[in-house]
Amino acid sequence: MAQNQSEIRYLNPPTVEVKKKKYCRFKKAGIKYVDYKDAEFLKKFLNEQGKILPRRLTGTSQKFQKKVATAVKRARHLAILPFVTDMFK
Repeated sequence: MAQNQSEIRYLNPPTVEVKKKKYCRFKKAGIKYVDYKDAEFLKKFLNEQGKILPRRLTGTSQKFQKKVATAVKRARHLAILPFVTDMFK
């Protein structure tokens, strides 16, 4: 039985996922201020329901993640962005 396990052959070789390195787009572009009035830019950090995406998905640094969260909350308060939606994007 041990010989059968060592003779396993695949039709296609097993794929190994290569993950891209995450980077902070603010540091890369040299952005110092996150504008709460720019709704199209802030939509990149929201999912379909309108929730703020976490750092582990966007790759944003902690400093700018706080600024993004504050800007999104200000835009929601001024009705530039909705609080909750069904299909936002």
